[in-house]
Amino acid sequence: MSDQKPGLFNRFFTPSAVYSFGGILIGGFIAGIVFWGGFNWTLEMTNTEEFCVSCHEMEVNVYAEYQGTIHQNNGSGVRATCPDCHVPKDWTPKIIRKIQASKELYGHFITHVVDTPEKFAEHRAVMASREWARMKRTDSKECRNCHNFDYMDFTMQETRAAENHQKAIDEGKTCIDCHQGIAHDLPSNYLEHYEKVVSDLDDKGLPPPAQGTRFADGAAIRAHLSDQ
Repeated sequence: MSDQKPGLFNRFFTPSAVYSFGGILIGGFIAGIVFWGGFNWTLEMTNTEEFCVSCHEMEVNVYAEYQGTIHQNNGSGVRATCPDCHVPKDWTPKIIRKIQASKELYGHFITHVVDTPEKFAEHRAVMASREWARMKRTDSKECRNCHNFDYMDFTMQETRAAENHQKAIDEGKTCIDCHQGIAHDLPSNYLEHYEKVVSDLDDKGLPPPAQGTRFADGAAIRAHLSDQ
């Protein structure tokens, strides 16, 4: 009987007292694929408009406001749904946003912070400010998935829009500086809330937008764009 030890290939498939190393490796690989596929499937299932409006707080408030806006119905048929605007596309920011959403689940199931229209209206400025700050920090990245200054033909835009977009480019402004309330109702005194968001970000090193370039009223933007 030879005392020669088995080669690496044979050792790979030689069963031990419990499992072979190869079986463990192959089993782990298959389990990893199943887990990763299931994880991504679940992630994408929570990234749909249907999931976003499955709770009544969203359905009767922001989703109702979204109905009939330029982001839902327009001549081109290109729609922006809830995750298009509120969930980052890149992997790491998306996961961070999903983790943050756990706090929203706590508010839905435990504290019921916005479970009535009255509570929602009272909390609207806080929620809007949170989204404005996020979009300021990311240079309105979700907006730019569809709208990009580099590809705008200002000669095809209404004069006011073309002038403001050119001014935004010249002054380094971002979409949310002018387009608050484009798909949802605005909180009362929304400009004061927005200016506080800009001021807070300025304290952290992000320069505030130049004055005089934002539209006077977010609701007017929505009405204006609906006529286009």
